[in-house]
Amino acid sequence: MKVYDAQDKILGRLATHIVKDLLAGEEVNVINAEKAFITGRKDDILADYRQRRDRGKQRKGPFYPSRPEKLFKRTVRGMLPYQQPRGRKAYKNLRTHIGIPKGFEKIKFVEEDIKTAEGQPGINLGEISRHLGAKF
Repeated sequence: MKVYDAQDKILGRLATHIVKDLLAGEEVNVINAEKAFITGRKDDILADYRQRRDRGKQRKGPFYPSRPEKLFKRTVRGMLPYQQPRGRKAYKNLRTHIGIPKGFEKIKFVEEDIKTAEGQPGINLGEISRHLGAKF
């Protein structure tokens, strides 16, 4: 079992490492999912996520989550071959958490060279989900 800490990590770059581990058959837990960072202009990012969420309201889907841990899982799902049995099996091995759950305080996290968001413009998943109306 691998445990990743998403705090101040760029979402897409972290997700690629997680996808590789999932497809290799590992069980992956992600903590601090609400602190994963998306780089870019804040207004553009919020408009993109708002449009994705509103698209499902107008018709019968696709429905898009608003909670940060589910947004993280949805991002990883987009990188997996989800429609094939191999991808579905890999997706079931992913667990995401808000904050650090009780059983994970003493576990050592995976320390890979994943780019952090120091000094870059952008927004984290927690702020996006609050903007979409999630209460966590």
